[in-house]
Amino acid sequence: MKILRNIGSLAFVLGLFTAVFAGIPWYMIVADDPVVPWWLRIAVFCLLGGILVVLLTVALEQRKNKTSGGEPLPTESDRTVLLLNSAVLPGREIMEILGLVQGHTVFAIWLGKDLSALVRLILGGELTEYTEMMGRARVIATNRMIAQAAEMKADAIINVRYMTTSVVGSAAELLAYGTAVKLSE
Repeated sequence: MKILRNIGSLAFVLGLFTAVFAGIPWYMIVADDPVVPWWLRIAVFCLLGGILVVLLTVALEQRKNKTSGGEPLPTESDRTVLLLNSAVLPGREIMEILGLVQGHTVFAIWLGKDLSALVRLILGGELTEYTEMMGRARVIATNRMIAQAAEMKADAIINVRYMTTSVVGSAAELLAYGTAVKLSE
């Protein structure tokens, strides 16, 4: 279903750019001849057909998710550096504070997925395109923060926090930060 939606999104984008960047200039130059060339007809059909395919696949996905109850959450893998969103770890003592560690990334989705999200905005439901984007951004930012702490030979990162900022359009920055520490055995 996702592949079909991506094909529809790609057809929409190709049709849109062809119609806008080739069709409008063509019309301006040969406005006297009202016959629409074959390539412009195909571009318009791709544009409209792409929207239709995206609408249908999103509607079918929503129907499937309502009946199945959604997807299970992914499990976290074992890490060498412990992550905590608190300042204390029961049973262990902080021996040394190594300093601030951080990881960040800026993510964006392409126009086709943005179209799918726009359709979901109209029909309602979870904006899975953005959820997936922010999930990938969170994993990358967290891994970069962990790598920085591992370079400092940290046992844990305490007071872990996440911050997001909208950069431009559908691009978002995600910052993960915390304090790298050495723990008692």
